[in-house]
Amino acid sequence: MTPDDLVIADTRAWLERAVIGLNLCPFAKSVHVKGQVHYAVSRATTWQDLLQDLITELKNLVATDAKLRDTTLLIAPDCLPDFRDYNDFLFDADRALDDLELDGVLQIASLHPRYQFAGTREDDITNFTNRSPYPTLHLLREDSIDRAVAAFPNPESIFEVNMQTMEQLGPDGWAALKVDRTVPPVASSPHDTPKT
Repeated sequence: MTPDDLVIADTRAWLERAVIGLNLCPFAKSVHVKGQVHYAVSRATTWQDLLQDLITELKNLVATDAKLRDTTLLIAPDCLPDFRDYNDFLFDADRALDDLELDGVLQIASLHPRYQFAGTREDDITNFTNRSPYPTLHLLREDSIDRAVAAFPNPESIFEVNMQTMEQLGPDGWAALKVDRTVPPVASSPHDTPKT
């Protein structure tokens, strides 16, 4: 198994056990079962290289039939280990979406091993709804989101239900899912900091 295969296996296990297993995203199971989730591993170690990989994956997603690839998980195991740096990177990610004139066509959701909602403590269990094994950019089609939301009663309740699920699960329950990364993280480098 290659290093990329291991990263994808970790991410798939997290998707199956946490996202689908805990029903954190009611829309994930359908595309997973149909094999419409594309896993792309970026070996970028710099902000700029990750941005280039993101642009490539955005173009690839929009150029591929949704029946074959509905969504993409762009996984960056060697880049932006600090959540604040990753959060800052999202501004450039959204700008790339605008520059490609894909705003309103695609959307980028953020996932990170140290994800932290504003106003929460770092160890708050509710942060784990968005904690993935590696820094990950989830590229979604707006049309698919609209269809899923239309078919789901009270989509605005998902966030609230997820918070309750995580509070009931607790840290021990999350640990029991065994969804942490198996590939050791690379050492942080100066390139992981936001560009000026």
